[in-house]
Amino acid sequence: MRRKKGKESAEKSVGDSSGRAVSIDPVLEVSEGGVRTRGGEDVKSTWAGHAGKTRRLPRVSNMAAFPLLFPLLVGCAVTAVRPPRHRPSCHIVGTRVVCSDLSLTGTAADLPSGVRALDLSHNQLRNLSRDTLAGHTGLHHLDLHSNKIRFIQPGLFEAMRDLKVLDLSGNHLNVFALAKIQIGTLAAVESLDLSSNGLYTGMSDVFLADSPWLVELSLSSNSITKISQNTFSGASSLRRISLHNNVILEIEDGAFDSLDDLVELDLSMNSIACITDFNLRRLRVLNLSRNSLELFQSTGSAELYHLAFLDLSENKLPYFPLLPANNTIRHLDLSRNRLHSLNVTDTAETKTPETVLRHLEHLDLSYNQLTDLPQSFFRTMTSLEVLNVSNNCVTLFSVTDEDLLPAAKIINLNYNSLERLSFGEGSLQALEELFLQGNDLSTLAHQMFQRLPSLKLLQLQENNLRVCPSQTKPDPNPAKCVSFSSVPNLKALYLSRNNLKSLPDRAFANSPLSLLDLSLNPGMEMHRDSLAGLEDSLVQLLLRENNISRLNTDMSSLRSLKLVDLSTNHLTSLPAWNRELSIETLNLQNNSLVTLERSTVAALEHSLKTLYVGDNPLSCCGNLDLVRLLQHSAVVVPDIEAATCVLGEGSEPVNIEKVTQEMCRGRKKAKYIVVIVGVVFLAAIALGVLVKYCKSRKGKHIRRFSA
Repeated sequence: MRRKKGKESAEKSVGDSSGRAVSIDPVLEVSEGGVRTRGGEDVKSTWAGHAGKTRRLPRVSNMAAFPLLFPLLVGCAVTAVRPPRHRPSCHIVGTRVVCSDLSLTGTAADLPSGVRALDLSHNQLRNLSRDTLAGHTGLHHLDLHSNKIRFIQPGLFEAMRDLKVLDLSGNHLNVFALAKIQIGTLAAVESLDLSSNGLYTGMSDVFLADSPWLVELSLSSNSITKISQNTFSGASSLRRISLHNNVILEIEDGAFDSLDDLVELDLSMNSIACITDFNLRRLRVLNLSRNSLELFQSTGSAELYHLAFLDLSENKLPYFPLLPANNTIRHLDLSRNRLHSLNVTDTAETKTPETVLRHLEHLDLSYNQLTDLPQSFFRTMTSLEVLNVSNNCVTLFSVTDEDLLPAAKIINLNYNSLERLSFGEGSLQALEELFLQGNDLSTLAHQMFQRLPSLKLLQLQENNLRVCPSQTKPDPNPAKCVSFSSVPNLKALYLSRNNLKSLPDRAFANSPLSLLDLSLNPGMEMHRDSLAGLEDSLVQLLLRENNISRLNTDMSSLRSLKLVDLSTNHLTSLPAWNRELSIETLNLQNNSLVTLERSTVAALEHSLKTLYVGDNPLSCCGNLDLVRLLQHSAVVVPDIEAATCVLGEGSEPVNIEKVTQEMCRGRKKAKYIVVIVGVVFLAAIALGVLVKYCKSRKGKHIRRFSA
């Protein structure tokens, strides 16, 4: 900028760090090379060595300039004394260095030599070069995820002959890929993570063109729409590929043919509509869940397929997939599709080949629209252990042949429309868990569950069943009830929401039940001996929300009982329990309990660990033993905020933790005083009436005498 003449030349200005002249004194001439007086005397300047224009500066005396220079001198002194701001250091353990989340723009310069694993994740790196890594070329593991990397020096990894694991996920490598600059040879990298980089179709070629030792690759959470024939041509050693969460619509024929060692492929969460001529015979794991598949067909080859895990869940398949005829599939997930038939096509004659599922161990058909499960479908499933057909529309399930499902351990038929259930003699001998919740079962074979010798868990919630008495007292109409006695290995039985009206004596005798759920059967009548036969086995008893007003069942003999849930009933008292009980958890929430018997509290005291007692109209002074138990023992009361009691009629509820004996003594004294005052008052009234009566009598006697 041109300098103005005259008075304007006397304006103050401040020089910058480039050495440009600053106007201070009109007598002095300041150049970018130094300071010169008008008489020609040179004054040394801190900007020496630079050439520039000479400017005239206004004259200022030394004393006048001091106030201007003093703050500058003080600032310099403070800066020199102040210690540098501390930056968190890297964490070093042996040859592993973690410099994560330190806002670094490059590798710390003070790292020791010989580092084998370096974690630079969650920093501010933008460019990746030899300088960025500070010469650490002997790395075995390099983690750079969640930075802002946009550029990688070509050939950087070629010299890193020991680098096996490279994580570049969560960066901006789409910017680098746009330039179509090859990253160079990944000389030794075996695992590469390029997920969440905004890559789309064709961009991965920049990184995979020369990756001879690459075994594991992740391209998940990008924007790839197509897998072409040459996508993986430079990485022929790949064994595991993840393309999860892209937008893949098309896979070209032969896209994976060059990968002879490929065993695991994840294509979940894409937009693939159909798979035809599936021919990856060496693949062991294939995940195609959460696509838009309407068709899955393998080739008609008789060669052995090594596929063991196939996930086709959350698609739009209307029919059973056409699987390789000769395979080793062990896990097949077809849940959450649109299956309304187990046929392979829409013709009833074309069914799944009988040999395809002989190795199957886990089959999930849940959340479909199936109405029928023909026994022939399971004919070859000799290894099936877990069958899940829950949340369908099946009305009949029948296994009549002992050769069907011989290895089945778990069968889940929850939430269907089952009306009939039948098991043949000798069938399902290995079955351990049977789920039948939420069906329309009202009539079952009387001894159905006694035929299942390995059964341990039985869920029958939300049906409409009636329980038969034990075999020692046969039911006159056994066709309308189900027997649960003498089931040799049954440990857990769930019968909630069955509209049970009565529980007969010895209903579960000779069944080693440890858990029994009879909840949500409002109005259910329990007899004194309903639980007889469970003395040594029953551990958990659930009776919540049954509208019970009085507990008639004898529980004092249940020596193994640890947990009892009586919540949300209408109980006004508990039966007398003895010290043989060893209850540890007792739920009495939301009942009508006013007092608990001293003998009951004493019986619970030696074993009780957890007590729910909130939302009851408890009396404070009538439950001093309970108050003492809760205040001075190790018993835990999870609902202590709702555990209140009342000191007397009409008084405000008091938290049971705050009740003291003095409160009750005070209430008793107050009662005594009231009673005494009342008696005195009544006596005074009576005395007054008597005196008045006597006076009236005396007056009459005097008048009579006078007459």
